[in-house]
Amino acid sequence: MDIFGDGPGYNDANRAFLQAFLARSVLTLETAKPIIAACSTFREQREVLPQDVTVEDLNDYIADANRRLSPLDFEIRSTLHQQTRERVYALVNTTSDPLMQLATSYTADEIVYVRKLLDAMFDGQNNQGKREAMCISGIDAIQVGRAALRRQANEENEAQVAAAGVLSAMDSENMLHKLLDEGWLEKSRAGFYNLSPRALMELKGWLVDTYNDEDEDGNKREKIKFCHACKEIITVGQRCPRRECPCRVHDICTQNFFRIQRSTRCPLCRTEWDGECFVGEKSITTSESYQTGKRRSGAYNRRRPSAHANNEEDDVE
Repeated sequence: MDIFGDGPGYNDANRAFLQAFLARSVLTLETAKPIIAACSTFREQREVLPQDVTVEDLNDYIADANRRLSPLDFEIRSTLHQQTRERVYALVNTTSDPLMQLATSYTADEIVYVRKLLDAMFDGQNNQGKREAMCISGIDAIQVGRAALRRQANEENEAQVAAAGVLSAMDSENMLHKLLDEGWLEKSRAGFYNLSPRALMELKGWLVDTYNDEDEDGNKREKIKFCHACKEIITVGQRCPRRECPCRVHDICTQNFFRIQRSTRCPLCRTEWDGECFVGEKSITTSESYQTGKRRSGAYNRRRPSAHANNEEDDVE
């Protein structure tokens, strides 16, 4: 089926919008405004400015696009960014294994690297015990490229899979840049990588099926958790001070959530919610060990003479 073909109420402006979306994969209202303005200018034969475009206009274009995409098992979906609360629109495959979709643009080794990166985020040391980070530092993300895959499909292909996906430091770094550019990852100011809104929408079902399982004793292990307020996946936010309690809430959801329930107690276990127990990279960066490491690193850098200072000394001599 030609998604750019003719149809009732579907015209060149709709086709141009869909082509622009396919080229980007991710849009927000602000990034969509100039696209819709150009499409609407062509359709209406009058100038439409970006500032004149509304969210209703965007929704209309998306609805038309989704009618064309549905037979191909694609859909434009939206979610709120966990930190900015900006609505993000992404093109999502509704049926096939999301990791297998990468096969069209990534090598087999790169796909295995993505699996190892996800394992490190959701099944690694930063998502165990008191830490609920679900992110990975830049250094660890590069080292992942040289590690064996944690999860094996079966014993027969264990050796084969373990040998696959081994990338050099440069290849791992290039792969991270590629995942950033294509909107699968986001990188924080502190240098941590986490899944983008697009990735969370695309991988939601796969993440739950893969990481929410049972241990050897049959106890449920829920590595993927959901915000008690908005019911979306949470990888950045707050958790109940009582570690065993499963309640998690996005930072951007806390104010309205506790205002509506007229209490600052956990809605599940009634523990006082202090806002000091974190989900995401803050569970790492607020830890004593991380802060101690930063202080030591800062002290070392202050003691270390700069290249400029060495040059000055050489000039004096």
